[in-house]
Amino acid sequence: MVDLTALLADLAAESEQLDALVAALPAEAWARPTPAPGWTIAHQIAHLAWTDHVARLAATDAEAFFASVTSAPDPARLVDDGAEAFLAPPAELLARWRDGRAALAAALAAVPPGEKLPWYGTRMSPASMATARIMETWAHGEDVADALGVTRPATARLRHVAHLGFRTLGHGFAAHGRPVPTAPVRLELTAPASARSELAGPAVASEDGTDGDIWAWGPAEAADRVTGPALDFCLLVTQRRHRADLALVASGPIADEWLDVAQAFAGPPGAGRQPTRVTT
Repeated sequence: MVDLTALLADLAAESEQLDALVAALPAEAWARPTPAPGWTIAHQIAHLAWTDHVARLAATDAEAFFASVTSAPDPARLVDDGAEAFLAPPAELLARWRDGRAALAAALAAVPPGEKLPWYGTRMSPASMATARIMETWAHGEDVADALGVTRPATARLRHVAHLGFRTLGHGFAAHGRPVPTAPVRLELTAPASARSELAGPAVASEDGTDGDIWAWGPAEAADRVTGPALDFCLLVTQRRHRADLALVASGPIADEWLDVAQAFAGPPGAGRQPTRVTT
């Protein structure tokens, strides 16, 4: 049984880490470009504020949520247009994001047990929605950190991102127009050093019950498997790094193909990032 309260606490902590990164920035720094083409730091925060807004609509007013989808002038630009719509001067944008994420947390906590929320092409439980918000907040936080040239500490909250990355294996194949594998895949990740001591009673347990040094999902006997650092896997499934720049090892054809198509987010296939490592 997933603990929604613990998930929401981790979502708040992930948001607060990013908040601390941008809150003290001078106004001109918010215009700094990030690795996402055409997006500044302000766009990254505006996107999170917009997504929190539509997620709250999904949790509180399904009709309004669907109206926001059907009224979009160009569905292909829904995400970009949402970020543009929520842009504002830094102080106003920061306040909007803070108010919106608090409202979303309250809305998710109030959803009746067993109820699922509408989302883009699917329906989600409040716990799944909270997990997805952790993933997005962390991923867009990486873009902000890259723009600022800083490295954020890896935390136990990466387990949520990794969990979602594993659960969306089939979606990654389908989004790229490839047959969804039927054979199982084993995922074994080395937890960040800082997470090994801070993780107690994880909100998202590995499917085989392991914690500590190794986070694992999928049958232990699976022929196809992916191993490597948890941070690298999270960077891959959020498409913040190319697989060539990561220390992930795929054994078996399904596992190898997965590393080419993995994406933990809904929607069409992302463009991903170009490799930076020079190979010969």
